[in-house]
Amino acid sequence: MSSTERQTDRQAEYACPACKHAVATVLARHKTLGIFVPVWGPGPCRNPDCSRCATADEPEPAERAGH
Repeated sequence: MSSTERQTDRQAEYACPACKHAVATVLARHKTLGIFVPVWGPGPCRNPDCSRCATADEPEPAERAGH
């Protein structure tokens, strides 16, 4: 890879700690020194057989923040 090229594909996927299925990546904003910076993290598990599965009536993490 030359110095002008950038890697645009994912290096790794997040996995649910309970069922090991892949989960979506979610983007949150964190305020640092007066500016918002992006913070990527694992999303909720959507596997219905998983014990940590997010239900439909549970709000998304971005909706909970209220910012």
